[in-house]
Amino acid sequence: MSVLHPIIAVTGSSGSGTTTVSKSFEWIFRRERVVAARVEGDAFHKHDRSEMQKLIDAAEQAGKRGPSHFGIEANHLDRLEALFDEYGQRGTGERRSYLHDDAEALLAGLPSGSFTAWERLPEHTDLLYYEGLHGGVVTDSVDLARHVDLLIGVVPIINLEWIQKIHRDTRVRGYSMEAVQDTILRRMDDYVHVVVPQFSRTHVNFQRVPVVDTSNPFIAREVPSADETLVVIRFREPRGVDFPYLLNMINGAWMSRINTLVVPGGKLDLAIQIILTPLILALVERRRDALGSGI
Repeated sequence: MSVLHPIIAVTGSSGSGTTTVSKSFEWIFRRERVVAARVEGDAFHKHDRSEMQKLIDAAEQAGKRGPSHFGIEANHLDRLEALFDEYGQRGTGERRSYLHDDAEALLAGLPSGSFTAWERLPEHTDLLYYEGLHGGVVTDSVDLARHVDLLIGVVPIINLEWIQKIHRDTRVRGYSMEAVQDTILRRMDDYVHVVVPQFSRTHVNFQRVPVVDTSNPFIAREVPSADETLVVIRFREPRGVDFPYLLNMINGAWMSRINTLVVPGGKLDLAIQIILTPLILALVERRRDALGSGI
């Protein structure tokens, strides 16, 4: 953690909704004039799409489970930790982008599923903002969570997460249903052992829960709408959280536990902004006070 160069990480698995949550952060940054260095977790995959597929095919031909991007070995987590460490100390570091689809690839002039070149982060930023799979991972060799000043988990219940992934990957990215199912199955062990433990280290979790039948996510025609979901918001440390204020500001909200707020799904963006804006500003103001005092 760093006073001068704070780090915010939003972590969640593929299809969890981290990209949607990131839009709320964009509004906060723009409104409060916070300059953020943005980093995508996918940029730290070890292999491009074609290389990864070759590794998967080889493993399956040998009767083994293929690697997944959820896993430790398929990512440069050491390089991601080095970035967090360098940014925390000096406000600098390197990033690149993973080109998910043809539209992104066309803009970059590179093949879809490849990476852009590494580049230096912009100078004079207020904080680093990470969004991806591994912002709170801790292993024997890396400890990403210790560098993060504000760690946010985005965790829809598993069937809803799968529905969101299926619809995105089939309708937006052009994958077949069979390919998406294979990916889900291949990632399950890494999901359980790498992704899930992070949500016990987060400062705040946002979990979407549908109130419609999602028992078979592979036949769901549509992703449940905001009005068909609730959002369970868990605070790791409820002391200091003004729950009466939140209950008053978010219509339809209630508390299910001493550290848990439940809000209608349509109020997710409002809840994110009301809850997280003060936390983000506290990091920025702490940084500015430290700079003003010459620390």
